[in-house]
Amino acid sequence: MQIGIIGLGRMGANIARRLMQNGHQVVGYDANAAAVKGLEGAAPASSVADLIKQLKAPRAVWVMLPAGHITEQTIHQLGTLLDKADVVIDGGNTYFKDDIRRAHALHHKGIAYLDVGTSGGVWGLERGYCMMIGGDKGHVNRLDPIFKALAPGVGTIEKTPGRERADPRVTEGYMHVGPAGSGHFVKMIHNGIEYGMMQAFAEGFDIMKGRNSDKLAEDERFDINVADVAEVWRRGSVVASWLLDLTSIALSKSGTLDQFSGEVDDSGEGRWTVQAAVDEAVPAPVITAALYTRFRSRMGNTFGEKLLSAMRYEFGGHIESALPSRKARDEDR
Repeated sequence: MQIGIIGLGRMGANIARRLMQNGHQVVGYDANAAAVKGLEGAAPASSVADLIKQLKAPRAVWVMLPAGHITEQTIHQLGTLLDKADVVIDGGNTYFKDDIRRAHALHHKGIAYLDVGTSGGVWGLERGYCMMIGGDKGHVNRLDPIFKALAPGVGTIEKTPGRERADPRVTEGYMHVGPAGSGHFVKMIHNGIEYGMMQAFAEGFDIMKGRNSDKLAEDERFDINVADVAEVWRRGSVVASWLLDLTSIALSKSGTLDQFSGEVDDSGEGRWTVQAAVDEAVPAPVITAALYTRFRSRMGNTFGEKLLSAMRYEFGGHIESALPSRKARDEDR
């Protein structure tokens, strides 16, 4: 299939490459001309309008930009350029209520809108992307070859008993969640859970790291090799996970994590998850505490907070930014 991709940053470019590896045709555009030039095998576009001209109807355009004004502006522009039966796909981390509003606006023009919560980070090119899709079922089905190519596939994970009659796409690593907004809603919750899991690892390793403190009785001090702990836990323990794999990678590079300040950004989804919990009156103490800990991390840092930064770097290539004291960064949503 042919698809246009707007936004050729870390994930956008790798999504394009994975699609091309699987035989799909990509037309790529980015405001940074060097990013367009660097995407070998794709048809380059000089503008959003040029990208639209190169696509055959019915068109599909995947937007992979930071949530916020730039995505809003781009989707509005697409609404003025696309025709009936064309599809806009937002693969970024957009707030689900914005999806619902955009879907309604585009629907009046006969243009479909799919929100695709995309997990996989910088590793997606190799591992594939887990996708949670919201929008019209017919358009989701029409674009199934695109989603199937991006998904990780069944791999070596054993199938869950009792799911023989369930949607087989789920075992491939992608699912149609429901109407517009539902895909990004589930991805939002996914990221909220991620906050809690990362925080639990960070706190546990911080406790182990601090066990050699001279404030403890001498016979109760342990000089624990936390890098070795991370590695041994990967093998057969209950807490084995990809986050633990990335933790082990980070600690194998540096046991002290001195290259990280421990000032941990939050990119929006944690806040939105907590707000959804408030709206639904659902207690979410772990996710809420993990979010607040990220706020506090910008006021002085611990080893555990450095480990959070290290994990974010390993799974998404996130580089710590210089943040003003007590100011959260929202523009990277």
